[in-house]
Amino acid sequence: MNNFRRSEIQIDLRPERPKPMSAYLALPGREGPFPGVVVIHEIFGLNANIRDIAERFAREGYAALAVDLFSSGNKVVCMARIVHGLLFRTLENGVVRDLQAALDFLGERPEIDPGRLGAIGFCMGGSYALQLACVSGDMHAASIFYSMNPRPLEAVAGACPIVGSFPERDWSARLGRELEAALEKTSVPHEIKIYPGARHSFFNDRGGSHHPEAAADAWARTAAFFEKYLRG
Repeated sequence: MNNFRRSEIQIDLRPERPKPMSAYLALPGREGPFPGVVVIHEIFGLNANIRDIAERFAREGYAALAVDLFSSGNKVVCMARIVHGLLFRTLENGVVRDLQAALDFLGERPEIDPGRLGAIGFCMGGSYALQLACVSGDMHAASIFYSMNPRPLEAVAGACPIVGSFPERDWSARLGRELEAALEKTSVPHEIKIYPGARHSFFNDRGGSHHPEAAADAWARTAAFFEKYLRG
């Protein structure tokens, strides 16, 4: 039996974005208020793997909102916006503003504690989770997987606590090391780990690069980090 509730929802965005953003909301099957987590997908979109992750959080006592960044317009146009925000306008782009709307949506729900909000993201989603961590005053923890760094990297000095998981056999390992070095110069609580032998998308248990040992450890580290900085 599922010990959580789930629903497909729509989130209204800014006035200039008349089409809402689709999302999947998973709530614990008990009374709140709960800490809330925005789950941000990789390039494959809001698929079964991302829904699984949202449900996993709900079972652990979190309200999890898995957003669909491809749903608020033509998919090609959405992809162009996403790439532009990753490469040219990091920290100040429409995708970050859409994700802030998702945080606002969580914080306004009566069963969710607005003082305990965080995010988790994978690759593209991890990159945006990190951007959001640097600019949103509503974030209290972020978990990032195989992500790109914001520019300038020094912006992480203003971030919420960050836990990062990177595969050794991937381009993102170098960025993970650079992120750790930048965070070491700040007072931001952080924990970055590079997983030997792991490849890109190692956390996706429905994909060909799944690394069970690395995925289990990364989840345990994320759970402990969120326990300290979100649930606590």
